[in-house]
Amino acid sequence: MQFSESIFATRFNLSRQDLENYLADALSQGGDYADLYFEYLLTSSISIDESIVKSAAQGVSMGVGVRVISGERTGYAYSDDLSPEKIRKAARVAAHIAAGPSKVDKFDLCEGAHHNLYPVLTAPTETAFSERVELVKRADRAARAYDHRVFQVQASYADNLRLVLVATSEGVLTLDRQPLARLSVAALARQDGGTPQRGHAGGGGRVELDFFLKEKTPEHFAAEAAREAVTMLDAVDAPAGEMTVVLGPGWPGILLHEAVGHGLEADFNRKGISAFSGRIGQKVASELCTVIDDGTISSRRGSLNVDDEGHATQRNVLIENGVLRGYLQDKLSSTLLNSESTGSGRRESYAHIPMPRMTNTFMLAGESEPADIIRSVPKGLYCANFGGGQVDITSGNFVFSASESYLIEDGKLTRPVRNATLIGNGPEALKYVSMVGNDLRLDEGIGVCGKEGQSVPVGVGIPTIKIDRMTVGGTA
Repeated sequence: MQFSESIFATRFNLSRQDLENYLADALSQGGDYADLYFEYLLTSSISIDESIVKSAAQGVSMGVGVRVISGERTGYAYSDDLSPEKIRKAARVAAHIAAGPSKVDKFDLCEGAHHNLYPVLTAPTETAFSERVELVKRADRAARAYDHRVFQVQASYADNLRLVLVATSEGVLTLDRQPLARLSVAALARQDGGTPQRGHAGGGGRVELDFFLKEKTPEHFAAEAAREAVTMLDAVDAPAGEMTVVLGPGWPGILLHEAVGHGLEADFNRKGISAFSGRIGQKVASELCTVIDDGTISSRRGSLNVDDEGHATQRNVLIENGVLRGYLQDKLSSTLLNSESTGSGRRESYAHIPMPRMTNTFMLAGESEPADIIRSVPKGLYCANFGGGQVDITSGNFVFSASESYLIEDGKLTRPVRNATLIGNGPEALKYVSMVGNDLRLDEGIGVCGKEGQSVPVGVGIPTIKIDRMTVGGTA
């Protein structure tokens, strides 16, 4: 595809020469590197509550971010006005912030090769709005029909289509068209005037609207949300103390993402503030643990053909058989650490500076049967689903709430448990992994990761794993 013939040239009204001129403006005060990030974003969202569509919105935004790097100093400026004079002004502001003695030689922009991970011909955002509204209505009806004890349902749908153009002073020109859609359902159930219990489910990805009509329907997500809410009606209070914890497959991988993944992002490590700083080549987990971050999985929510710095995404081995192998690198960190970018530079929008972030983060499957893992635990806790959590990057300490969990008694799952909280330390917790299941599962496609005020879509995953020692906060 020739740049001059592309939809990107039409959308942004740019020529190759324009891009080279703007990069020259960005480097007019010196510097080691500069890049331009152009973005055109279409969004829509729908929510339903009390069986009434309470909100529906569509929007468009467009802008450019200009970055200049000089040593450890970064200049960044952006504009939502793509007139030549406004782009040049942003470039010159970034240039003055990062002014440095280095000077980049003349460069020629060439389109780089990248993946084709989401060959979506018609993005959900480009379909009839009424079709998307009907998805939300179907989810509401299905959740209410699941059980008479379900008394409240909230369903929402959101999608966007992002057109991205990245041009760099290293001569790289990359273009990407990024569709994304997600359907979410929350249900409340109550029994005999008791305390309401909540269930939640959802999913999506970089898919066409047919995904919600043929693969994971509104009825699928509604049934899962209602099932969790109804199941928790019979829950007992969580036990407290140190015990064996088993994490179920799929979404419980959010614990791995938070407790370990963030600590492996290179910016924290080059600053020496991560629990994993300076530990490459050292054993940081059980030899049963291999942790991967992979931005190249087809149609996944966290996947990208290119990252937000124009580098092709890749499969990165972070921990291999318990040994720390590397960090997630963006342009700035890889330069300062004399390493290579891992395709992990991400940003929320043109108004945000890129930083190293996760894509799809998961632990590889092991050899144990999930049923055998449960049978090996005389007394413990099985966590099937998680709510919120937080982690301290420096210490690695984390706190997570389990939204659906069960007691393990004599090697069997017994009573559901409410209000269970997992308290621990990321590197320490992985050392106590004694069994890893053969049932690796990625989440359904709902993950949103926050870091320094920026949110980006991500994926997580994990097989069933047994952690011999973990502190559980509860009331029993």
